[in-house]
Amino acid sequence: MDLELTLYTGLIHKRKRIMTNKLFFDTDCISSFLWVKEENILFKLYPGRIVLPKQVYDELCNPSIPHIKSKVNQLCLRGDISTKEILTDTEEYNLYYELAISPPKGEKRIGKGEAAAIALAKTYDGIIASNNLRDISKYVEKYNLEHVATGDILVTALNAGYIDETSGNQIWRNMLARRRMLPTKTFTDYLKTIR
Repeated sequence: MDLELTLYTGLIHKRKRIMTNKLFFDTDCISSFLWVKEENILFKLYPGRIVLPKQVYDELCNPSIPHIKSKVNQLCLRGDISTKEILTDTEEYNLYYELAISPPKGEKRIGKGEAAAIALAKTYDGIIASNNLRDISKYVEKYNLEHVATGDILVTALNAGYIDETSGNQIWRNMLARRRMLPTKTFTDYLKTIR
């Protein structure tokens, strides 16, 4: 009985964190929604909690994709998303530097957006939003971070009644058509993997 209570309390704490903590997005995860014009799902689920590390903001403001840059700037001005810079001589900078610039011997350097999201999520007790499990899973485990990917966000939207399975499949198809990295061919297939 005590183990059940402990597990239940742990689940309640985890759910509460996911409902209140900041989400630090990497480029691919936020792009999945921006490219298919479904960012409103994020604002419904995580109002005032979406943070782009400066490195991610810079990647999204690439001159070769002006419509994404324009959309991101508009969302920042409206206050739908915020940005966070990593300052030197801080805990998050040291971790970011180790992950993205100068990893310890034998370790692989990861992308600046992923590294910044990990460093900020760890420092500010936030949640990392990333589809790049290959690069981040080691650090999610090492630093005991909460993590969500595009599929998890769509499942949360489904459970909240913001989308249904049919619209989820259409969004998923649109994301795949925009070369977003998703783990299955359809949203329905993804739902089967988590049931």
